Amino acid sequence: MNIKNNLRKLSVMLIIAAAFSACKKDNNEPEPEPSQESSKEYQYVRVLVSDELSNQLNLLDPSAATVTPYNAKYPLANLYGTASGRYAAVFYQSQNLVEVFDSGLASHVDHIDVVGNPKWASITADGIKPAHFKSKGTEALIFNDGDGTLSVAKEENFNKAGAKFEVINAGLQPHHGAMAQFSNGTYAVTTASAAGTSPNRIQIINRSGAVVHPSTMEIGSIHGNASDGTVAVFGGFTSAAATAGGVLVVNQSGEQSMIPNPEGFGAFRLGSVYYAPSAKKFIGFVATKGAYLIDVNGKRITPIYAGNDAFQCKVDYAGKNLLVLTLDGKLRVYDLSSGTLKKEGTVISPVNATDTYKPVLEATSKFAYVAVPAFGEVHQISLEDLSRVTKHKVSSKPVRLTLLGFESNDSH
Repeated sequence: MNIKNNLRKLSVMLIIAAAFSACKKDNNEPEPEPSQESSKEYQYVRVLVSDELSNQLNLLDPSAATVTPYNAKYPLANLYGTASGRYAAVFYQSQNLVEVFDSGLASHVDHIDVVGNPKWASITADGIKPAHFKSKGTEALIFNDGDGTLSVAKEENFNKAGAKFEVINAGLQPHHGAMAQFSNGTYAVTTASAAGTSPNRIQIINRSGAVVHPSTMEIGSIHGNASDGTVAVFGGFTSAAATAGGVLVVNQSGEQSMIPNPEGFGAFRLGSVYYAPSAKKFIGFVATKGAYLIDVNGKRITPIYAGNDAFQCKVDYAGKNLLVLTLDGKLRVYDLSSGTLKKEGTVISPVNATDTYKPVLEATSKFAYVAVPAFGEVHQISLEDLSRVTKHKVSSKPVRLTLLGFESNDSH
């Protein structure tokens, strides 16, 4: 009997010891490595790249690490992705032509459909000197500097044979203009007092070109703008004297007001303005002063990165983070909800300030993409580990790039 009891006790002790040993082993095991999927770009993200000298466009699929060439009409095309994620507008400004590239990807909210192979869409625009592009929902809008008109089209018409952008003629003088789309279907557009002069007023027009709300404020040298659908923000100087700058805030209902640049900012304007939809923040940028948060409700402008060496400043694809690239090759990533620096590190070689075509930047939530003209490459930089870089050979001198597609791996 005692022998049986002792055997039972021994068995229990061995079981406890084995369990303890297993727990100890588990606790000492290293953290699992990130999965291959988590270290790759989303399956449906694409990067479109144009070249300074070649007619060739290249479509990079980062997840598959493939580059596919397409013949464009002319070199040095400016590229702009649409709000829907499916298309990119391809601007040949000197040739008075805009084409549209179709990624063949379409979002159905909970999944992505492959609706065809990447190709050129059918639609074109032929306004004189197309310069600015905006996209909201499925509407694309172009400002034509050469004649002061706008070109507008809906994506449902992009693949219709012979389709053309419609022209909106609001009787504007030809000028280097800008425009914004409002949710109520109207547009805020710049106006200039004479042909070729800098715009100094904003008026709101409808799709027929009629003035809905006239300008109520005159400022100086407007350049750069963004909209959240209700208000539009334009960079500029506070007056024609160009001694101080600020942003003109235009509400879709017609109200206009000026927010001055920070004290001591000097005779500079925020020549680029962005809107980050996820963070619901406006950002102003000028290379000589850095990047700034624009608080429309609080009526103030505050620095994110204050320095005169920033040459690229971009909101990431989802509109959550701001990325700033400086001449020393350092990339800084800021959380726009708080304005705080999340990460920084050197990602490319130092850049010469006098170079005509410097590296250009775009980013998703996982990677930054930098086109480096000197190497003919797009560098894909992990935002988790800035030292992890994948280099994609694209063309001899890539100078423009834009993102298409969707931050998703979910298919039909």
